Amino acid sequence: MRYTVKLSYVDVVGNIWMPNAPAAYRYTLSGYDVENIRAYGDGKITREAVDQWLSCHAGDFQSVTDFSASIEDGETTHDFDWSDEESEFTYNDCMFPEE
Repeated sequence: MRYTVKLSYVDVVGNIWMPNAPAAYRYTLSGYDVENIRAYGDGKITREAVDQWLSCHAGDFQSVTDFSASIEDGETTHDFDWSDEESEFTYNDCMFPEE
């Protein structure tokens, strides 16, 4: 038997509270989270809706500098790239320091 697992996530870079330092994190989204994001976008999943969701749900961060996301919505996948290429490097440096 074979099955496919679809995963929605938001990768975030920004500064954490204490110590005030650059950090990164991957938020794995539940179906409930995806519906909340949709509500922020007036029924649509948009980059702005993800940004608003993060402002309410990324409490570990003092500020979110940038994010990328992949959100499953039925048969559609909404992919949002980093707004700044450097953010991807920062994310990888924080999440995988040894590599």
